[in-house]
Amino acid sequence: MSDGPPDHPTRPGSRVVIGLLRRRREQIAQRWADLPLFLAVFTVTRDEAVEACHAVVDSLVEVGESGRVDDLEAPGFHPIREQLVSMTASRGRSGLSIGQVDREVGALRDAVLELLGAESADLDAEDVAEARVYMVTLLATLRVVVIETMLQENQEIVARQRQQLLEMATPVIKLWDRLVAVPLIGMLDSARSQVVMENLLEAIVEHNATVAILDITGVPTVDSLVAQHLMKTVASARLMGAECVISGIRPAIAQTIVQLGLDLGPVTTRATIADALQWALERDRRGELPAPAARSSAHRTGT
Repeated sequence: MSDGPPDHPTRPGSRVVIGLLRRRREQIAQRWADLPLFLAVFTVTRDEAVEACHAVVDSLVEVGESGRVDDLEAPGFHPIREQLVSMTASRGRSGLSIGQVDREVGALRDAVLELLGAESADLDAEDVAEARVYMVTLLATLRVVVIETMLQENQEIVARQRQQLLEMATPVIKLWDRLVAVPLIGMLDSARSQVVMENLLEAIVEHNATVAILDITGVPTVDSLVAQHLMKTVASARLMGAECVISGIRPAIAQTIVQLGLDLGPVTTRATIADALQWALERDRRGELPAPAARSSAHRTGT
């Protein structure tokens, strides 16, 4: 037996595995291309599936030669991560669970171990066992890389969907000429408050608004963090040249604000969105609101 740790690529078992992957590259790719993991993803031509299999075999060779067969971050896996993202996303869209995808990846091992049995006929029992362990470890790591990739992709999808839901849950409505409103419903947290601010500022620019109403009738509670976010939104709207009024402060919320010692003095408030609309129209009638041109000029000069 040669010197070196069990997972070192100079060991007889590891050399057998690396040699097998190199010599039987095409045969392995052809076998894998007929398995569900590749067959169901690459449906245009079979050659496309075979090429994808080639890429995976080549990555396994690189990982095997590095001796890092149990390392998820082995550089050899990097070239196929984008391909794995595409494949797992496709299987996920087909309705497969993570467990089902895991079983499909596991099927790759059986196809290779069959070839390994034929390759190791001339080796002694210890070397055969070593080669089998090396191959199983290598493919088990690939299996974990695939599942990890699928989990990361799912998390990104969830994050994107959450962002979309936040944007859908914070619509900006044009109530009148140069007058917009944001009716807030449900709990406010930092992420949603940021979306509220961004959507409102975009609407102020889009509609050339001089008044923005934040209606919190549908917000169940207001704590110090929520109040700070509201204050920041009001300040940001003012920087854009729009007056901002908060409506819908119910008695319970008013008591909470007082108990928390929060100062909403600089902020205009009204009991209902109707009251806020009336306030805005009266100010507009009296000419107390900034003209759109003046607002835009101030914004451009940074004053």
